[in-house]
Amino acid sequence: MPAPIRFLALPAALALAACSSAPPPPGPTTDGVDMRDGTIGGDFTLTGSKGQKVNWADFKGKYRMVYFGFTNCPAICPTDVLRMSQGLELFEKEHPELAAKVQPIFISIDPERDTPEKVGEFVGNFHPRLVGLTGSPEDIAAVAKAFGTSAQKESPDETGFYNVAHSTFVTLFGPDGEPLGILPTDKGPEGLARELEAWIR
Repeated sequence: MPAPIRFLALPAALALAACSSAPPPPGPTTDGVDMRDGTIGGDFTLTGSKGQKVNWADFKGKYRMVYFGFTNCPAICPTDVLRMSQGLELFEKEHPELAAKVQPIFISIDPERDTPEKVGEFVGNFHPRLVGLTGSPEDIAAVAKAFGTSAQKESPDETGFYNVAHSTFVTLFGPDGEPLGILPTDKGPEGLARELEAWIR
């Protein structure tokens, strides 16, 4: 006599439940931008805030949040870096083990003024793991180009102060240095934390 259908249905229901609990594949939310088909990035050697040489390969195995800016930026850079830092902090509270895989990085596009010491002072105001990098004008120009960042020094005012117009986005790179996506700093720390949750595995 055939087994009752109810006995066969139970394992199937359990299998469906197990499938539905699996995490979705990594990818951007509706607020983020998918960059997995991009070709930006690449190895570099720059200078850290203590004068040490830092290579892109030093971060192998880590997800990398990268922002290009300058320490004399009056508003946009500090705001974006603060949101990046706070978003990572929110992600750390919810997913500490995953957040440990993420390395935030600030790269100066104003090497004439941004000495290692100045970069160190700047990043010290934000996330404790934020790495600040600078370098020679030639090195910074090459890295900015490789990472798809535009930067243009503007004419100085009567006091000698000058602004640097530049791209303002946080790009997430994967453990092998591959581009993954642009994180939505315009959505605040909460939006950035949601984006990290969608990507980090």
